[in-house]
Amino acid sequence: MKLGTLKDGSRDGKLLVVSKDLARAVIAVSAAPTLQQALESWQSSSPKLQGLYDDLNAGRAAGSFALDQTQLSSPLPRAWQWLDASAFHSHGDLLEKVFKLEPPPDKRSIPLMYQGAGDDFLGPADDVPLPSEQDGMDFEGEIGVIVDRVPMGTGAEQAATHIKLLVLINDWSLRVLAGRDVKTGFGFLQSKPSTSFSPVAVTPDELGEAWRDGRMQLPIHVYWNGTEFGHPHCGQMGFSFGQLIAHAARTRNLSAATVIGSGTISNNEYRTVGSACIAERRGIELTDQGKPQTDYMKFGDRVRIEVLDAAGQSIFGAIEQRVVQAKLP
Repeated sequence: MKLGTLKDGSRDGKLLVVSKDLARAVIAVSAAPTLQQALESWQSSSPKLQGLYDDLNAGRAAGSFALDQTQLSSPLPRAWQWLDASAFHSHGDLLEKVFKLEPPPDKRSIPLMYQGAGDDFLGPADDVPLPSEQDGMDFEGEIGVIVDRVPMGTGAEQAATHIKLLVLINDWSLRVLAGRDVKTGFGFLQSKPSTSFSPVAVTPDELGEAWRDGRMQLPIHVYWNGTEFGHPHCGQMGFSFGQLIAHAARTRNLSAATVIGSGTISNNEYRTVGSACIAERRGIELTDQGKPQTDYMKFGDRVRIEVLDAAGQSIFGAIEQRVVQAKLP
């Protein structure tokens, strides 16, 4: 099934069940008022949501309406915990060159992961307010999972059973500030502004055979100002989502509705499939031409990120946003 959140002036919005073709929706208050509450009571809420989804797709859901995706917030407008990994090895290798970093000796065996800010997610069509073009504004196309409660010490195989929903992510980065954050040894802070999410979250069964080995076996399509920037395949994750969840839960419980990102999607064949962020392209240019050629984003620039199924239909809807000058106090 597919779930979204309608903006209604409240902090957490109103939970919607969305049709498979993303054309119609129905308010899901009979199952749960918000997605956070649905995930906290997934065993009881899921069958009710599935029933609404079946009725909606069959054209018999009372009160259904035509969906305007621009009226949606992030499926989770905020989350107790947002963790982002770096699960694509080719991406990590390239960024080590860009930022002149020493590679961790165990990077192929232990996932890299940081704790982001989950208090203020952006919707798929929201403008992205950022302070300065000098900060190195960059998009990052990712896939993420949303889990129910995961007990501390859960292993990778069992952790995969806690995946309830998948989302498409634009994990914005400020690359100039990132270099400074990394050097502190305390991790990312100022370099990671609010993260953007797709119009809907989907259950893994919506992907059919494209959900396999804890990975999504489809390409992501990224466009910058209307021009295709890359279409790397999501299946080249060096770690599965089960492994990422187990890594995050090694020393703590994960609350229901914790979001875990894959990190920027990247392929070994980056010269032919392109990239899902600018910093990676700059790493390729540094390798091939001796210095980066591509500038970071400017105010007014637009980015579109989408995943299509085998029939060419959008699975999550598109993240389509414009970067704007933030109005600071």
